[in-house]
Amino acid sequence: MEKNHASAAEGPDHEERSSIQSLEKDAAAAIVPDHAVELDKAAERRVLRKVDVFLIPLMWVGYGLVYYDKAILGSAVLFGMTKDLQLSVVDPSTTPPTTSTERLSWATSLFYFGMLCGLYPLTFFLQRYTMGKVLGGVVILWGLVAMLTATVTSWRGLYAQRFFLGFVESIMPTAFMCIISNYYTQQEQALRQSWWFSATGGWTIIGGALNYAFAQIEGGGLKRWQYIYLLAGALTVMYGGVCFAIPNSAVSAWFLTPEERVVAVERLRKGQTGVRCQVLKKSQLKEALLDVKIWVVAFMMAAAYTVNGAVSGFGPLIVSTFGYTPLEAILLQFPLGGVVFIFILLTGYLSSRIPHIRIPLLIACCLPVIAGCAMIWRSTWYRRAPAPVAGYTIIGFFGPVVSLIISIGMANVAGATKKSFTAAAIFVAYCIGN
Repeated sequence: MEKNHASAAEGPDHEERSSIQSLEKDAAAAIVPDHAVELDKAAERRVLRKVDVFLIPLMWVGYGLVYYDKAILGSAVLFGMTKDLQLSVVDPSTTPPTTSTERLSWATSLFYFGMLCGLYPLTFFLQRYTMGKVLGGVVILWGLVAMLTATVTSWRGLYAQRFFLGFVESIMPTAFMCIISNYYTQQEQALRQSWWFSATGGWTIIGGALNYAFAQIEGGGLKRWQYIYLLAGALTVMYGGVCFAIPNSAVSAWFLTPEERVVAVERLRKGQTGVRCQVLKKSQLKEALLDVKIWVVAFMMAAAYTVNGAVSGFGPLIVSTFGYTPLEAILLQFPLGGVVFIFILLTGYLSSRIPHIRIPLLIACCLPVIAGCAMIWRSTWYRRAPAPVAGYTIIGFFGPVVSLIISIGMANVAGATKKSFTAAAIFVAYCIGN
């Protein structure tokens, strides 16, 4: 009788605990055995290849649009935006008169303030809800905000547009870092991270070519910089539609067969990286807050991205001060883009082949960035000066530096909540650095 009474007394609490435990149970546990099993190597390779074919091109295009959208401002100011939106102010009281571009600088900075504000709420939605639906909806909104830039008529309007653009765009890098860590083992992540991140270099070239083409427009009812933003927004909206097809995790990957999903999840268990779970786990959050490595990586990210803020926001404008025309300044972004693209891929490949090489590669890639800054600083600027352009080009080594920092940070983290926190911490540092 006492035993039955005790059982009845603890019934509601026991049921509640069972319900919570059931809720927190990883989705992966539903499709794989309790104990690890030996996987067929051919099946592993087949699954890895299918994951690569689906995810990598999707992420490459997506992050390319992020970089293109961010870098447009540097080209747009060369084609009339500065004058049309009163982004520069001439002070006639000085001799000679001086021009202040403080408004332009604030327009660039507000983009990153928007990213900081959007980062944690959007990361929460990514963690809590279906990734494809959240990502697709936010990306389409991002594209619409980008297109609305063409309607802005003053620097105040541009301030608002840049803030909201940064807010919605903040979802992309965090989502991609989580996707990589949710589909690939630690040994595979560095190479795949470099594949999608190489879009910064590739789209420096592609975006520069598009901007150069639109700069040739002479007629029409819009300014040249307005056409550029309409193109970027339209491409982004189309990409957002594709994002709805991104599965939640390897457990629900529709492009894999049921048997291949088991292999995909088992691979991650063997690699101890875990599978995405939509439950916010407080234990992992506490662990992340107390993990010194995460904060060291975040500090490194902030330091590395101080260079990117100048290059992505003002690149063509900087080169034009070396004595080049606006069109020539856009074309001279191509060598920098080539350096970024090639060396991100090269360092990613070496990291996947040679153990413990990421830190030495990181240090080695920092040296050309320092040298490039010194060349710009100490060289003489005159019409079509080659030395500062050469320095500007080798600054592109900041690309592999950042790629290596991201792979170091994300490859050593397990658990969906901790992964999301780490990705968010890295991205906060990215915004601070910019």
